[in-house]
Amino acid sequence: MSIYKACDIRGVYGSDLDEEIAERLGGAVGERIAGRDVVLGSDLRPSSSPLKWAFARGLVSHGAQVVDIGVVPTPVVYDAKDRLGTYAAVMVTASHNPPEYNGFKLMFGDRPVTPEDIDALAKAAEETGPTSRGSYRTAPALEPYAESLLAPWDKLTPREVVVDAGNGAMWWLGPMALQRVGLRVEPLYCLPDGAFPHRHPNPAVATHLNDLQAVCARLGAWGAAYDGDGDRVIFVDENGRVLAADRIFALLVEHRLADDAGGRVVYDLKSSSVVPEAIERAGGVALAERSGHAFIKARMLDEQAALGGEISGHYFFGALGRDDALYATLMLAEILDKRGLSLAAAMEGVPSYPITPDLRLPCAPERADAILSDLEATFADLPRSHLDGVKIQFADGWALARRSVTEPVITLRFEAKSQESLEAIRSRVMTASPGLQRIASEAGS
Repeated sequence: MSIYKACDIRGVYGSDLDEEIAERLGGAVGERIAGRDVVLGSDLRPSSSPLKWAFARGLVSHGAQVVDIGVVPTPVVYDAKDRLGTYAAVMVTASHNPPEYNGFKLMFGDRPVTPEDIDALAKAAEETGPTSRGSYRTAPALEPYAESLLAPWDKLTPREVVVDAGNGAMWWLGPMALQRVGLRVEPLYCLPDGAFPHRHPNPAVATHLNDLQAVCARLGAWGAAYDGDGDRVIFVDENGRVLAADRIFALLVEHRLADDAGGRVVYDLKSSSVVPEAIERAGGVALAERSGHAFIKARMLDEQAALGGEISGHYFFGALGRDDALYATLMLAEILDKRGLSLAAAMEGVPSYPITPDLRLPCAPERADAILSDLEATFADLPRSHLDGVKIQFADGWALARRSVTEPVITLRFEAKSQESLEAIRSRVMTASPGLQRIASEAGS
């Protein structure tokens, strides 16, 4: 499988990705930014250090002015780019993937990278361009980020919160920041270890958070679980229940739009209907966008939106111009403080509808295209959107079918206002295409 994804570069270290590839990619980025400056950071994975040095060699040998800010969470890289006024930013990380993976998150100018940017870098990395000597220096980043982030927040009621860093990049910054605003922090897996020995670095899978759930239930405390590079967060309530990111986002929307009636909010098209309903109820403008960090962030910038959210646990803030998991945690703590509620009680006011996870079925691209055409024809009389595949809006729910651009898979997702309606919608869609019926049968779905 290619290391070149829609929004970043990622693969298994030692087979898909090594120092030679990293140096060539650094050279391609150096040529792309044409002698300008670039912030460079990395996460804690054992392979991040050798990959970062190789990438830095490529950057410097192709004229880039490198500012190395060390081992940091991804939001700190974006903050340093803004604070130092550099043209580009690179984070060496595989985000929420297992420890054997690694890769690169990139940003040029004020925009996130596009699939076209990634394609161009892939081609440039295969060529040997002219070299010109750049420069390398280091700069502090963690403390300046913390000071800037915490400046707007008042002291909060000293209630207890469990911080599960998963041994990842938020190991120090998360507990420290929440303690500074007055919370009592119970650390869980907050010693740095890029092998992630205690849990998978993806907190968006509820079964990865069993230990956090147990601690929260035992202490009667709410919890925040961060991914490997610290830019995504999933929350757990005082009863030990893992909370869906889109329902948390609905809570943030209500809070943020209270001071910005008419504000625009970008949301992941895979989100529950709870999200657009919350946006409209708060007087905002709901803007659906395809899943993916770069797509949500670009739409945020284009629309000058107040907020953005992904079901993976990315939360974007217009005030920052980017996503930030720690900022989201602070905002949630502020909401609970102002309402005088536990997280479990606050979530009682957020609806919950029956919704499936992504249902991934093996499917060749040409078969997937035929299935999408069948669905278009069958449901031509219903409202549909085409941000990513086809999303069909029924009277009491919706269905989404998408073709993967990176692997031979078609993905389905369903939601309705009741379990009975969910099953009815799912049945209608699954029987609408003979091709879909066949691959579902083959997959045993």
